[in-house]
Amino acid sequence: MAEATYTIRLDGLEVRMGLGIHEAELAGPQRVLVSVAMTCAYPAVPEDRIDQVVDYDRIREGVLAIAAGGHVMLQEVLCERVAALCFADPRVVAVTVRSAKPDIYPDAEIGCEIVRTRG
Repeated sequence: MAEATYTIRLDGLEVRMGLGIHEAELAGPQRVLVSVAMTCAYPAVPEDRIDQVVDYDRIREGVLAIAAGGHVMLQEVLCERVAALCFADPRVVAVTVRSAKPDIYPDAEIGCEIVRTRG
């Protein structure tokens, strides 16, 4: 049977974490929104069992662990860490990770987005 691809999404996960380089950001945690879209390739259409697919619970828990793991200076580094977490599963062939700090400016979010592919 032909390979089956799916996009697994985790959108708008809100975490509180140390993120940023400015004095106010270094003083304590802030609200950060993280979104992940993983392109997953399976050998065939999966059976109706969680072990047949990438478990988004593991991704969510991993993002929470990254957020709790200490201050990160750059959103780019945060996004790279989340992408590496996703690629721990060999069925993930591409990932888009977006982070946003919604409370820095009163009129806009500031964020970063990366797109990575395996290989």
